[in-house]
Amino acid sequence: MFTGIIEEVGAVSRRSGHELAIMAKTVLEDLAVGDSVSVEGACLTAVAVNEEDFVVQVSPETVSRTTIGDLRPGDAVNLERAMKAGGRFGGHFVQGHVDGVGQVLDVQPQGEFSFWRFRAPSDVARYLMPKGSVAVDGISLTVVDPTGDSFGVAIIPATLENTTLQAKQPGSPVNLEADMIGKQVYHFLKSSTGGLSLETLKRQGFA
Repeated sequence: MFTGIIEEVGAVSRRSGHELAIMAKTVLEDLAVGDSVSVEGACLTAVAVNEEDFVVQVSPETVSRTTIGDLRPGDAVNLERAMKAGGRFGGHFVQGHVDGVGQVLDVQPQGEFSFWRFRAPSDVARYLMPKGSVAVDGISLTVVDPTGDSFGVAIIPATLENTTLQAKQPGSPVNLEADMIGKQVYHFLKSSTGGLSLETLKRQGFA
């Protein structure tokens, strides 16, 4: 389980088959073999930990559902260690189970801030709601104006400076994970109402 608060931006140091080595500093401080690490929003397991990097194995499922398969040596990646029980919780519940790959649609400067709009696949869009949570490349963000297959987020300067968003532009792919509580409520309501569609649930005031 993660919070969506990125601890540092690491970099891919090497790739060999299904193994990926990632250079880091903060994440390596107490990382052990078998620990979970969020890499660009995808929960991966450390299979080796060295002085300057750690190694993860990327399954075919992860490659098919995320941008991890496109990473190459030198690419920057958002990193977060699994949350500790009793620690501060600054974001939202993030599982690291990417629901689909979206795309940056537009970036509008707002002084020092910026407003970003993303396209989301149906596996993500159906769960989005105003002021709800979404993880973009592992970053915990608040949903603004979800419309059809897109949604917006307001980005503060600190988030832009300390994550891989700074290198993104319109057309860039991003890993998206919808809020896990929203997904559970949606599926509960759908099953308890006989598999009614989202549109029907909305008309009845359930979604």
